[in-house]
Amino acid sequence: MQSALIGLNFPLQRRFLSGVLTSTSSATRCYSSDVKKYECTSAEHKKELDECYNRLDLSFENTKEAFKSKSNTELVRALVVLRLCGVQTLVNQNQMILATMRRVLGKNLFKKTLKNTFYGHFVAGETEEEVRPVVRKLRNYGVKSILDYSVEADISGQEATDKTVKGTSQATVKPAAMTPVVDAKTLETTRERYTVHQEFGDRRQGVASARTYFYEGEEQCDKNRDIFKDSINAVASATGNEGFVAVKVTALGRPQLLLKLSEAIVQTQNFFKALTGGMTLQEGRLTSQEFTKRLHELGVKTDSESVKKFFNDVDFDSDGIVDLHGWNHILDDHVKLGQLFQVLNIKTGALEPLIQNLSNEEEQEFRNMVRRTLDVAEYAISKGVRIMVDAEQTYLQPAISKITIEMMKKYNKDRGNVFNTYQAYLKATLQNMEADMQVARREGWHFGAKLVRGAYMEQERARAQAIGYDDPVNVDFQATTKMYESCLTRIADEVDRRGRTNVSVMVASHNEDTVRFAVNLMKERCIAPSERVMCMAQLYGMCDQVSFSLGQAGFSVYKYLPYGPVEEVLPYLSRRALENGSVLKKANKERDLLWKELKRRISSGEFKAKHN
Repeated sequence: MQSALIGLNFPLQRRFLSGVLTSTSSATRCYSSDVKKYECTSAEHKKELDECYNRLDLSFENTKEAFKSKSNTELVRALVVLRLCGVQTLVNQNQMILATMRRVLGKNLFKKTLKNTFYGHFVAGETEEEVRPVVRKLRNYGVKSILDYSVEADISGQEATDKTVKGTSQATVKPAAMTPVVDAKTLETTRERYTVHQEFGDRRQGVASARTYFYEGEEQCDKNRDIFKDSINAVASATGNEGFVAVKVTALGRPQLLLKLSEAIVQTQNFFKALTGGMTLQEGRLTSQEFTKRLHELGVKTDSESVKKFFNDVDFDSDGIVDLHGWNHILDDHVKLGQLFQVLNIKTGALEPLIQNLSNEEEQEFRNMVRRTLDVAEYAISKGVRIMVDAEQTYLQPAISKITIEMMKKYNKDRGNVFNTYQAYLKATLQNMEADMQVARREGWHFGAKLVRGAYMEQERARAQAIGYDDPVNVDFQATTKMYESCLTRIADEVDRRGRTNVSVMVASHNEDTVRFAVNLMKERCIAPSERVMCMAQLYGMCDQVSFSLGQAGFSVYKYLPYGPVEEVLPYLSRRALENGSVLKKANKERDLLWKELKRRISSGEFKAKHN
C-alpha cells in the first residue's frame, strides 16, 4: 500500500505554485495564469459538475455529513483510537504492547479486543465475506473500494536482511562498453545504487506504511498471485466494474532480479543521455543521421552490421528515430532477460549484452514473475476490475515502472485497466511521468496514473547518504506539494490535449489542500466526476471527513480497504499506529472533528437515537 496516501499530511497556511494559486479557504478555486477558458464536453456534464461542486463543503468541517456513516460506537472508537495514536510513548512501543496483550489475554480475547478497537477501525475484515458488507456500506455513502490483502511475514530485522542478502543475484551489469561515452564515476555510482547493501537489507526500515515482501521462493510467489486473484474476486462481487485492486510486483517474484533490471535501465539511460548531449528523457531522441554522426565522432565505424542492428533494435516504432522508451519485448515469454538489453560497444562496434552471467534458473524466475503479473492483470480485466501497480523504492522502481508501462501498452488500448504509481516526493517524478505520457500519446493507449506523496522518504535519504549518490527526495514538504500539484496540472493538460477517454488519474492523498487543489482543478477544466478522469482515494479509517464529504457530494472517491486475519495483519496495524502518531503530532483536525460530532449528537439528542 502506498503511503503517500498517507504521508505527512497537514494543511499549509498558504501555497503558491507557478501559474496556479490556491489557499485554504473553502471558497477559493484553482486559478491558472493561462487565460484559456475550458469548455465542458456537454451541458449535462457542466450541470453535474456545478451541482457536485456546490454541494461540497471544501472546508471539510461538516461533521454531520462527514461522519453520517458512523454509529455512535464507531464514532467513539475512532476518537479513542486516534487519540491513542497521538500518544508517542504508546506508538513507539506498540509492538511490545501488542505482544504483551497477546500473552496476557490469550488468543481469543486478544483477537476480540483488537477487532473492537484498532483492527476494527483500520481493517475491513478478516475474509472476503466480512469485507463485502463494508464495501456495500461505503457505497451507500458514495465511496467506492480498493481491496488490499494486508498480510505479511512477521519476521525480525535480521531475518529480513538474511533473506535479502541470500537472494542476491550473481549476475552483473557490465557497462564497460559505455566508458568512452559515459564517465567512469557515473557508471560506478549507478552500480552501487542498484546493488544489495547489507545495512539496508531490511527494506522495512525507515518505511512507516508500505507493505514489504521478501522473497521466500517461487511457491510463495504463486500463493501471492492467488491472493491477488482472490482480492479481485472480492472486488468484482462487491462493486461490479467500478473497483480497483492494488498489486506489488515484489510479491510476485525475486526482488533482486528487479534490482539488476533497474540497473540495466538506468545505465542505458546514462548512455543515451551522454549520446544526446544531456537531454531529458522525453527530449532524448536521435535521428539516424544524428546517431551516425555521434558515433562517428566517437570513432565507431557506422557502416558495420552491429551498428545497423543496434539502431533497428532501438528504433522501436520504426519512425527512423532512436529513443529511450523501448525494449518493449520485456513481457514476451520467449525473450531472455540477458538477451533483451544489448548495448553497442563504442570501442569495438559490436553488440554486447548489458546483463551478464544470469543463470538459467534466474532467467526462469524472471519469466515466472512476468507471467504471474500478467496473469493477475488479465484475470482482473476479465472481471471488470482495474489494477494499480504500487510504487516501491527507487532502486527497484525503474524495473517496476518498465513492466507496468509495457502492461499499459498491452491492456490499456480501450480503457484504463492498468495504472502506474508516481511518487511526488521524488525530484524526477514529473520528468518520468512526462516521458511515459509522451509514449502513451505517440502509441495511442490510455495513460492511467495514481499520484501519491511517497512511502520511503526516510529510507531513501539514509541510503543515498550512506552509499554516496544524490538524494532523490525533494528538499521539503512544500517542494513535494509543488511537485504533486505540477503533476496534477500536467495530467489535466494532457486530458485537454488527448481527450477525456485517454487519460485518468487517482489523487491518492490525505492532505486537504491537495484534495482542494484537485477539486478546483476539475472545476477550472470542467471535468465532471462521471467522466472518470479524476478520482480521489484515502485509507480506510483515516481522513473520513474528506472521503465521505466528496462521496456524498457526487465526486468519485475510493477507500483503500486492508483485510486479512487479525494475527497476520499486526505488522500493518503497527505501521498505522506509527503513521497516525506522526500525523497527529502535527495536525489534530480529524480527531477534533470526531469530538465535535460526538458533542453535536449529544447536545441535539441524536446520540440516544443514533443506531449503535
